[in-house]
Amino acid sequence: MTPRNRSPLREGGDKETRNMTELSIQLHWNRTTPELKPGAYSPEHTVQYNNSVEVLVDAAPDWGGDPANANPEQALASALSSCHMMTFLALAAKAGWPVASYHDYAVAHLGKNARGQMSVTRIDLHPVVRFDTGFQVNDAEMERMQDRAHRYCFIANTLADSVEVNILHSPTVRHSHAGEQNVAA
Repeated sequence: MTPRNRSPLREGGDKETRNMTELSIQLHWNRTTPELKPGAYSPEHTVQYNNSVEVLVDAAPDWGGDPANANPEQALASALSSCHMMTFLALAAKAGWPVASYHDYAVAHLGKNARGQMSVTRIDLHPVVRFDTGFQVNDAEMERMQDRAHRYCFIANTLADSVEVNILHSPTVRHSHAGEQNVAA
């Protein structure tokens, strides 16, 4: 079986390990300076997903990183946004909602946590959901579905005790016949 089709429940083992899935990345960094000294080396590195996709990663720009590269704080916001969207789509499909497109703008906020340490203290998601022509939900229904997606999202559950997550969805949007967007009132 390919990893995508492999179910942890079909692998055998005890009950606890049958419910576990390992998901990995490879991180590669090499020093490019003669010595490793504070402020005199580059934290730029690559993160490889599935032995094929490589992403150049650096510190956040405020911490001296190249703004052209991704940074760990963006990766965290991306992980939450992606997980939330996939959970939302699964719930929407089950509810019969014909989602045509989903877009998000996620923002990670750095600050000091309760122990006075720098951390990602809040992530704001701004999902915009578009439906097929003729389908609509009211804002209360959308809010309930976004809340359910948040409660079932693995990444949100991982961050639940340490990072505030806000889902600031836009008013319901649906496609018109001419491809224009209409915002539901």
